[in-house]
Amino acid sequence: MNSLKITRGAMIAGIYIVITYLLAPVSFGPLQFRAAEALTVLPILYPEAIPALFIGVLISNIFGGLGLVDIIGGSLVTLIAAYFTYYFRASILAYLSPIVFNGFLISIYLKILFDLPYWLTVIQISISEAAVVFLLGYPLIYYLKKRGLGKAEIQ
Repeated sequence: MNSLKITRGAMIAGIYIVITYLLAPVSFGPLQFRAAEALTVLPILYPEAIPALFIGVLISNIFGGLGLVDIIGGSLVTLIAAYFTYYFRASILAYLSPIVFNGFLISIYLKILFDLPYWLTVIQISISEAAVVFLLGYPLIYYLKKRGLGKAEIQ
C-alpha cells in the first residue's frame, strides 16, 4: 500500500469519526441517522476504505455508549459490508450492501439492547441507512467520479 492510499484511508476513518461525533445525538441507538454512513460507499472507488471504515466505526462506537457488542459487532458488520461494497462496485449491489448488512445484523443486537421487535428495528435501520447511502453517499460517488478521483478501481 502506498502513502497516498494510507493517507486516504486515515482521512476516511477520521472524517467518519468527526461526522459521527458532530451528529452524536442522532448517530447512536435504535433510531439513528448516522450521516457518516454515507462514506460506506467509498469502497466502490477506494479499496483502502474497507479497513478505514472498520477503524472509523470501531473508534466511533468506543464512545457511543452501547458497549462492547456495538464496538465489535458494529465494526465487523461494517467490515463485511465494505468488502461486499468493493466486490460489487460495478453494480447497484454496492450501494445495497451497507443497507442490507446494517439493517439485518445491527438490528440483532439493537433488538436485545433496547428490547425492540426485530423486524421493526430492521426496517428502521434499513430506511435510515438507505436514506444516507442514496441521499449522501450516491452523490458523493458521482462527484468523485465526475472529478476523476478514484477511477482506477472501477471496472
